[in-house]
Amino acid sequence: MIITVDGPAASGKGTLARRLAKHYGLPHLDTGLLYRGVGYLMLEGNCALDDVATAARIAQELDVSKLDNDALRSDRVGEAASQVAAIPGVRVALLKLQQDFARQPGGAVLDGRDTGTVIAPNADVKLFVTATPEERARRRHIELAARRTPVEYCEVVSDIKKRDERDSGRAIAPLKPAPDAVLLDTTGLDIEAAFRAAIEIVEAPRAGRTRP
Repeated sequence: MIITVDGPAASGKGTLARRLAKHYGLPHLDTGLLYRGVGYLMLEGNCALDDVATAARIAQELDVSKLDNDALRSDRVGEAASQVAAIPGVRVALLKLQQDFARQPGGAVLDGRDTGTVIAPNADVKLFVTATPEERARRRHIELAARRTPVEYCEVVSDIKKRDERDSGRAIAPLKPAPDAVLLDTTGLDIEAAFRAAIEIVEAPRAGRTRP
């Protein structure tokens, strides 16, 4: 069984994907970490984020297992990832890696942008997880405060909206739900309620029910 979990930044897709993978005993890939890895190495090398040749080369040689996972989670790296993800050469370099992961025996859970539209268009279940920009900014603000990274809430809202606009407007693999994806709005849900809703979506076709 292949499950894809797509959606905008800070929607909760990563947390849900990890929970689903654990629940069903499936391997999990956070595809966004691949792009964060490229963005991180571009920043570390003081490379311009619009240097398409360097970005593509880094993507071709990428080994995320050798990168510091905590460093990849910063907002600065997230912004860089969003920019390099618009580079066609980067996407081509990472495409096969992601598709091979999805096609492994038994299936997998993949979360990240375009997982249901480009990476695994024939996935058994596709979720598109979303929430209002204000709610996503609230969650990110709490997360940053927990990391002792002071930032004003209004700045987080602005960054979220700019990233949404960039991700949705790019020419290559823009952020959008697959035609057969099930929308899961987590605005008014905590993680447990969102997880129960996700399980219901996954289980519906198994039980012969129409997905909610």
